[in-house]
Amino acid sequence: MVKLSDNEIDEGLKELTEWTVQNGKLHKEIEFVDFDEAWKFMTIAVVEIQKMNHHPEWFNVYNKLVIDLMTHDVGGISENDM
Repeated sequence: MVKLSDNEIDEGLKELTEWTVQNGKLHKEIEFVDFDEAWKFMTIAVVEIQKMNHHPEWFNVYNKLVIDLMTHDVGGISENDM
C-alpha cells in the first residue's frame, strides 16, 4: 500500500460526493435529522469498518458527524481511504 499522489487523490474525489481533503485527510461532514439517525449510521458503518480493519477518525455531536480518513502506515491518503 502506498500514499496516493495529489493527482490520484483529485481523480478519486471526482467519484466521491461531498468529500474534500483537509490536513492531508479525506474529510466529510454529514448532517442528519437528529442524533438517533446519526447514531444509526455510525452503528451500521462500524460493521463494515471492522471488516475492513480500517478505522476512521470521526466526531459526533447531536445530528452532525465529521469523518476524516487517512492511512497512518503510509502517512497520508491511500486506496483504502478512497
